[in-house]
Amino acid sequence: MSNFPEQPEINVRNSDDYREGYANSVQIRMNVWDFFLAFGRVQPTSGPGIELTNFQGIFLSPQQAKALSLMLQQNVENYEQTFGEIKLDPQITPSGPIH
Repeated sequence: MSNFPEQPEINVRNSDDYREGYANSVQIRMNVWDFFLAFGRVQPTSGPGIELTNFQGIFLSPQQAKALSLMLQQNVENYEQTFGEIKLDPQITPSGPIH
């Protein structure tokens, strides 16, 4: 007999308003209750700046944020083992924003 409860069967389905989109920007805010991820697209403008348009915001519990972090780290490692190291812009530091 196992000490772990039997895992329930999980049925995944998409809601009627489900959508997918490409994001090259993610901004993160947090407070004691949750994390907020704002996904967007950065595009150059005709002037000296860039334009950032957010298209989806997602709230996560701290537990889900940590689980997402672990899953992303594992998947990045798998990607790099398969396709090689992902290089980041040297101007981007871990303490700064990644857009």
